[in-house]
Amino acid sequence: MSACAPTRATDPTRPERTNQSHSPPTPPHRRFRIDGADVSASVAVFLIALPLSLGIALATGAPLQAGLVAAAVGGLVAGRLGGSPLQVSGPAAGLTVVTADLIHRYGWRTTCAITVLAGAAQLGLGCLRVARGALAVSPAIVHGMLAGIGVTIAVAQLHIVLGGTPQSSVLANLRALPAQLANMHPAAVAVSLLTLALLLLWPRIPGRAGRLLRRVPAALIAVTGATTAASLTGLRLPRVDLPSWSSHALAGLPHGPVLGLATAVLTTTLVCSVQSLLGAVAVDKLAAARPQPTVRTGRSDLDRELLGQGAANIVSGALGGLPVAGVAVRSSANVNAGAVSRNSTMLHGVLVVIAALLLVPLLQLIPLASLAALVMAVGIQMVSLHHIRTVTRHREVLVYAVTTLGVVVLGVLEGVLLGIAVAVAVSMHRLARTRITHDEQEGVHHVRVRGQLTFLAVPRLSRALHLVPRGAHAVVELDGSFMDHAAYESLQDWRNTHTAQGGTVELTGRRTGLSTGGTGPGTDGAAEPGTNREPGEATAAVGCRCHPWTPWRNHQCERPRPAPAAAHHAAAAGRSRHQLARGISAFQHNTAPLVRGELARLAREGQRPSQLFLTCADSRLVTSMITSSGPGDLFVVRNVGNLVPPPGEESDDSVAAAIEYAVDVLKVRSVTVCGHSGCGAMQALLDSEPGRGRTPLERWLRNGLPSLERMADSDRPWARLAGRAPADAVEQLCLTNVVQQLEHLRAHESVARALREGRLELHGMYFHVGEAQAYLLTGAREEQVFGHVGVADVTS
Repeated sequence: MSACAPTRATDPTRPERTNQSHSPPTPPHRRFRIDGADVSASVAVFLIALPLSLGIALATGAPLQAGLVAAAVGGLVAGRLGGSPLQVSGPAAGLTVVTADLIHRYGWRTTCAITVLAGAAQLGLGCLRVARGALAVSPAIVHGMLAGIGVTIAVAQLHIVLGGTPQSSVLANLRALPAQLANMHPAAVAVSLLTLALLLLWPRIPGRAGRLLRRVPAALIAVTGATTAASLTGLRLPRVDLPSWSSHALAGLPHGPVLGLATAVLTTTLVCSVQSLLGAVAVDKLAAARPQPTVRTGRSDLDRELLGQGAANIVSGALGGLPVAGVAVRSSANVNAGAVSRNSTMLHGVLVVIAALLLVPLLQLIPLASLAALVMAVGIQMVSLHHIRTVTRHREVLVYAVTTLGVVVLGVLEGVLLGIAVAVAVSMHRLARTRITHDEQEGVHHVRVRGQLTFLAVPRLSRALHLVPRGAHAVVELDGSFMDHAAYESLQDWRNTHTAQGGTVELTGRRTGLSTGGTGPGTDGAAEPGTNREPGEATAAVGCRCHPWTPWRNHQCERPRPAPAAAHHAAAAGRSRHQLARGISAFQHNTAPLVRGELARLAREGQRPSQLFLTCADSRLVTSMITSSGPGDLFVVRNVGNLVPPPGEESDDSVAAAIEYAVDVLKVRSVTVCGHSGCGAMQALLDSEPGRGRTPLERWLRNGLPSLERMADSDRPWARLAGRAPADAVEQLCLTNVVQQLEHLRAHESVARALREGRLELHGMYFHVGEAQAYLLTGAREEQVFGHVGVADVTS
């Protein structure tokens, strides 16, 4: 520490201060300080939390003060003790159904006691360090649970929106809905519609004024606008009733059957914990995605977060508050507002306390119909179309649907358990389901195996294999990632017998553990289960580690033998044709069955790419691999040097035509210009002599001269990589060229028009081939910085 301490000049007139040998040195005085970003973020979160806390308390049937108590405790206790500094805790919509059911069954004071016991259970789970285990729950179950809770909330609050009173269950609410529609309250409906309209339209205000106004939360504007309209028009409506805090009900001793209380504690613990832990993970992703964060908050400590949530539930329940959990809406608002520490969350709790004590007269003007409309909108948003598309894409829609219906009809705990049972059944079905078919095409017998090949499928595999006649040529296609020893032995025995009887066998598949060589008698091309040999490889290629995208010359497991000079060109031509045919064959065997359905859909519907990707013709740049894209995703334009000739140039119109087609016809949403390391075109530009343009290549490279001029201009800042300087002049020119080509791109009429209309984005990208590392242009146009793209930047 002494080496880091600042030096101070010695004053001979000043008496020297010494510490006694038994006394520690006096620690420096630290003044408590709150960052300005935390202050502004806490205000934004408070403005969202205040109306939502009252609305959730109304939806549960609890005293309205209970929502304010939970919001304050969530901010102060969970914010101080939790392991996720930027997550905001409080009364959550996901707990509404659980809490409402508990209040209906046991009363309010016992519900508070259940909240205390659930908090104690969370403390125990946090001490056992099992927080990571909660993340093992299938996302389809979590999304289904939230969707079911959202449906329950929306149906119940619809009765209040119409001026009535909700029933105790979803089915009862649905049965009572026709009568409620026939007897709706016009004033309540008008206030509710105004609230929903403000919620919907406020975030969509256009222009510069809209950007400023949108900083005020839509929830606050909706409730304030509806309250003001109801007060000015003199509408007679039920309003918020906040009794004196002296009569506020605290937790009491739990009363009820032991089994029912234990189930209630378990349900509350489960929902609070899972929602909080998943919220903490989501907050980490949001914080990591912020552009150039000023302060690194670090990843959440999930076990500590569980301890903090447990402590907050104990305090909230003891003080007569609702159960506490991490809240996605407030947490995302906290991150987006620029919060840098847990001080934002805690300060928001302080503001809730001040509002609960000093703003009671204003809060009592809020119509209950407005709060019900706000909570109903939150419930509808919990049924996310994005989640539905995600689980459909991963073939888990059955788990999602069963969980949602279970929560709606039976309850939260029952619905989650039902979803877990269905998820396990689906997984077992996928593991055991194997489809085996046999057919004959032009004298060749094809046996196709789809799915995992285990001992359960051995009888069906044997029946299919014995349909192949003696001496026939057979192709066995194995499409699966696992094959156990019983299946391997059965397949190997049949293969040896068939080849001994004069037949031939070709084994193909996707990482099947069997080689595809050895097709004749006396050839042993089979590998042991678990080996990773790719389709199309010869038997002699033992230890080959080719991948599906690398079957060509630079990745061959079989190197061509030296040939005489006279036969060199003929041999090279033959090898080239063999490589082409071999690559096509591998595609037909392995890739075509996987993409045939998607390509058929694209053939019917036409291409609808999301972006235009303009990059170099260099053979080392595999655009689909770098961007993890597939058929129909990218509209790719490749040329030497990833150049974009400015409009009006006579040298070449092909690039301009592709840009116009992509932007005006295909309606792409973004255009990316991608350069790369070791670019031969940039090296040629550096080595070129002025005035040369005799060959087509030299004439084309003249479009890159503005990049040379930009790099030589001392008045312009150089494009650079985040974290390191360019390795040499070629890399500097590669980076500068990307920036310059983006300028050329903006000059094209179709691009300029799309940018003005706000329907197009431009991106710069640099790919370092040797490092296999991508960099994205993140700086402003005046400060061009290519930022590192890592695994942590990938979000769901």
